[in-house]
Amino acid sequence: MAHKISDACLCCGSCLPECPCDAIKESSPYTIDSSACSDCGACVDSCPAEAIGQA
Repeated sequence: MAHKISDACLCCGSCLPECPCDAIKESSPYTIDSSACSDCGACVDSCPAEAIGQA
């Protein structure tokens, strides 16, 4: 199951370099392309707003 970014996203960019699949797209809030997400969870720990979770 892919991860999802909630409206709590600060658009700070902390998650972008953590994603090995380049599944995170810059928007407001950021989004995760579920077809590209490998569900590795690398982005979850990098988010200061705790805005990333299971979809």
